Amino acid sequence: MEQDLFRGELVRLVAEDTDSMVKAFSHWSRNSEFTRLAGSQPAIPHSARATRKWIEENAEPIKVDNYAFSIRTLADDRLLGDIGLDGVHWSHRESFVGIGIGDSEAWGKGYGTDAMRIILRYAFEELNLRRVSLNVFEYNPRAIRSYEKAGFKHEGRMRGYLNREGRRWDVIFMGILQEEWRNHDDHIAT
Repeated sequence: MEQDLFRGELVRLVAEDTDSMVKAFSHWSRNSEFTRLAGSQPAIPHSARATRKWIEENAEPIKVDNYAFSIRTLADDRLLGDIGLDGVHWSHRESFVGIGIGDSEAWGKGYGTDAMRIILRYAFEELNLRRVSLNVFEYNPRAIRSYEKAGFKHEGRMRGYLNREGRRWDVIFMGILQEEWRNHDDHIAT
């Protein structure tokens, strides 16, 4: 109980106010590289108004199967992105995790890996989940390496699922079990 549950080495997870989220997410949606990494839908920028509407419709009421956080740096409290456990299945003790680092200047600096380590600690120690899963696009090797560092294992792929720039790309499925996380050296660092 000595450790701050929502704090890592580089970032902390917080509940974000709507105005900050609207400003950041509508700004990040203008970066087509980010939107292509974050989702399989065609890249499209979103206005502040559309972003606010989506946040307000999806943020309340708080659901017992979704746990969403914003990611802020420890050094300067900068908002970097979001992370969350979505669709927790309590009978199976499993969930899907999603992360997005919208601030492209923060890419490749370990913030996402640190945030993932925090959410896994939360999932396995606080919520007592047994399994956490994710999917990632084949063309995102930076994210794949980050997930591997956090202890995720490759579990499969959906071949040729996604069309980008006239080429078909696979969706890669990854997962981590609680016992794998407990035995993974990196979770101790957080």
